[in-house]
Amino acid sequence: MNTVISKDGTKIAYDKAGQGPALILVAGAFSYRKFPGQVQLANLLSEHFTVYNYDRRGRGDSGDALPYDISREIEDIQAIIDEAGGSAYVYGLSSGAVLALQAAASGVNMTKLVLHEPPFVVDTAGHMPPAHFTKRVTELIADNRRADAINYFMTKGMGAPSFVVGLMRLMPGVWPRLMAVAHTLPYDAALLDGYNEGKPLPSQLWSGVTMPALVLEGTESPISLRHGAQSLVEVLPNAQLLSRKGLGHTKKLDANRISKELLSFFIGKH
Repeated sequence: MNTVISKDGTKIAYDKAGQGPALILVAGAFSYRKFPGQVQLANLLSEHFTVYNYDRRGRGDSGDALPYDISREIEDIQAIIDEAGGSAYVYGLSSGAVLALQAAASGVNMTKLVLHEPPFVVDTAGHMPPAHFTKRVTELIADNRRADAINYFMTKGMGAPSFVVGLMRLMPGVWPRLMAVAHTLPYDAALLDGYNEGKPLPSQLWSGVTMPALVLEGTESPISLRHGAQSLVEVLPNAQLLSRKGLGHTKKLDANRISKELLSFFIGKH
């Protein structure tokens, strides 16, 4: 494990593996650097890149500072990229894709950017989170109701059937990991404030994100995720969409498939 100190003094933990151009992995909700899917992806990518797999603040071995502010998470990415030499490829998954996009828009130096199914809800097709979603998630965590927050986030936010959460509670290898990072769910919810209300994405919001970008979506994914990915490509200046079976992220990640697409986009290898 390695650590870097972010601008506000918070310790950010990361694992570094491999050789080659720097690649930063930005995890989504419930994920962290030791999450099995994240570890598998990092290991596959380390054959071609120097992979920086880090714990977002509040998770794993990283520190935290309250109150939460998205700009602090952007500073964390900047600190990792500074450690990597000042520029890097960046891959963001789900809410981590939203964070990576916000970081790119703020001027963080990214050579290329991959955004994997950012959960933007741009129309009324498919599932929509309820109004005041972030407020309710934050209230549940403030009341130390982590299990209820997980259930609410997955069913009301992600549209998962309630029985799926019930099954997860019976899985000793899964539920403790979810509980360990549940207190950071308000952070992921905050990243989506204003972007999950069934409204089109603002056309000029990310006009400064001019580096080559790839937006990934799985053909098996819920329609709301697919529409969000498709809409994002339309508003980014230099983005392309890759729609392919096996790239969905609402079930188990296909790390082999994802790593092949990243390798192809970042350095042109197949």
